[in-house]
Amino acid sequence: MLKTRISLIALGLMAATQASANDQASSKGFIEDSSASLLLRNAFINRDKKHDTQDQREWGQAFIGKFSSGFTQGTVGVGVDAFGLYAVRLDGGKGHNGGAGIDFFKPADGDTELNPQNSPHNLARGGAAVKFRVSNTVLKYGDQMPELPVLQYDDGRLLPESYTGTLITSKEIQGLELNAGRFTQEARKSAEGRDSGGLKSINVFGGSYKFTENLSASLYGSDVEDVLKKQYLGVNYVHPLASDQSLTLDFNGYKTKLDREFATDDRRDNTIWSLAATYGFGAHSVTIAHQRSTGNTGYNYGFYQNAGGVGDGGSTIYLANSYWSDFNNEDERSWQLAYGLDFGAFGVPGLTYKVAYVRGDHINTRGFGEGEEREIFNQFKYVVQEGPAKDLSIKLRSSFLRTDTSMRQAELNDDGNEVRVFVEYPISIL
Repeated sequence: MLKTRISLIALGLMAATQASANDQASSKGFIEDSSASLLLRNAFINRDKKHDTQDQREWGQAFIGKFSSGFTQGTVGVGVDAFGLYAVRLDGGKGHNGGAGIDFFKPADGDTELNPQNSPHNLARGGAAVKFRVSNTVLKYGDQMPELPVLQYDDGRLLPESYTGTLITSKEIQGLELNAGRFTQEARKSAEGRDSGGLKSINVFGGSYKFTENLSASLYGSDVEDVLKKQYLGVNYVHPLASDQSLTLDFNGYKTKLDREFATDDRRDNTIWSLAATYGFGAHSVTIAHQRSTGNTGYNYGFYQNAGGVGDGGSTIYLANSYWSDFNNEDERSWQLAYGLDFGAFGVPGLTYKVAYVRGDHINTRGFGEGEEREIFNQFKYVVQEGPAKDLSIKLRSSFLRTDTSMRQAELNDDGNEVRVFVEYPISIL
């Protein structure tokens, strides 16, 4: 049904919109359009748990190299994308490593304890994909890092996830992007090997369209074999109010249904959505957001199938109230109030700050009462603007998460304080 809707939308847009310029016709060549980069990432995460769960802490240094060739000239262009990843463990956490929430270095198979001796001291992984382009349509096969609302790889830890498969991206119509793909392997971000996540297969399809400079929408679907089917709808609208003022409305929603092979009972359906309104004025921004989950289970996404997860990417949660907690439990309703500041207006360009407070309630804990949770999120980020260290970034983030007794009894979440420190330095090679 969703495929049919997307096809009808695409036909209507094709009839009403002019074609984009032909990217392949302007190709300069395999080498001439190539680029290569190296990202140095130093990452530290510490989670101080307040009750029965064990604290978590990991620290590592990553080297993330990427190469993207141009396309050969002609009607059909051919190119190659490749990446190489290497990470060194700087601190195993003295018994606090290996937790699923941090996942820098995966402990040895079968190890159920947070034991630093059973985690690797370093790990390396690489991948490559061949790509073909006709006009403005690209077919890519091989190792990739997809960025779709229903399949978004996780790049929020030391090393990124990656997937192996085929993806078609078409931009033949101005403002319209269509995607369709099938992936059969997932590489865990904390392990070596392209099939370390245990994925069977995932099919993805959908598209996005920019109606005007201020209004865009996306519609996507996915089918994770023997796990779930998922649909996504997103709408973003920016309304200018003055030269330095704007109101942004951002809606995101998912509808999922677990397959009987994955669900252990009849708790299979979930619908979750969020609506955020952001008022920007000068260097300031204020956001109010509401998020609501309904159905007989919470919103399922991410982690790895061979560890009981879904396998559709650790960042496949395009929702407003997702910080340390995702506020995505069964029947959960949550509100957010956030404030952002750009210090560039006060003579410190590159420095930004955000603080957010999120409160969730009405959580179905299945026999332990109505659950509640709340989180205070803070983040400073500074990007060097010039000089030898230009583009070097430092991000300091903290979260204070508190839950009630019923949440902890149901093992849905726990109290804790989290600190993240990320230092990144991108180097352009080509």
